[in-house]
Amino acid sequence: MAFTFTTLKTAIQDYTDNSETTFVSQLSRFIINTEERILKECQLDVFRKNVTGSLTASTKFLSKPADFLAPFSLSVVNSSINEFLLYKHVTFVQDYTPNPATEGVPLYYGDWNDESFIVSPTPSSSLSVELHYFYRPTSITATSDGTSWLGTNAELAMLYGALVEAYIFMKGEQDIMSAYEARFQESLRWLKNLGEAKQTRDEYRYDRIRRDVA
Repeated sequence: MAFTFTTLKTAIQDYTDNSETTFVSQLSRFIINTEERILKECQLDVFRKNVTGSLTASTKFLSKPADFLAPFSLSVVNSSINEFLLYKHVTFVQDYTPNPATEGVPLYYGDWNDESFIVSPTPSSSLSVELHYFYRPTSITATSDGTSWLGTNAELAMLYGALVEAYIFMKGEQDIMSAYEARFQESLRWLKNLGEAKQTRDEYRYDRIRRDVA
């Protein structure tokens, strides 16, 4: 059964038998916390995105997308050829060209802060770039139609994760909270098998998943 924002809120209240005003006001927070747990614990191909942009000549920084979580690859288009930069720690990137005036086609990139990458060497000319990255999707609590991929395809993880959050808020019985957490972890294993096994295996060589992904 797929969940919408409305039906998920109703399910949380039905399971907890709680319609107290303060509790109801926190339902969105329970759901958002659950989405964050899922995103941080499962690598799902559906949350990969490609965007294009540009490096500016003599500028060693590149802005990150607003929904950026983690990089998979960054490439520059040099003479119509995609050249992939190597991801390095920011200290390595800076040490490679200690003088920012040293310019050329960038070879390395790293995280400068939450909003920008740093590249090295500093671009000697404007270059088109392509970023492949893991992104944070719009929460089911904020989508225009009250639906989301997680609500439709990870309904058990969404439900039991939100129930854990709800019972923490309620300071509920430990045994019930533990049971919900166990169901949430079980649901996460199913998602991890989808995102980190089924979506990444080669069907020609492997006709089945050999083991659960931990």
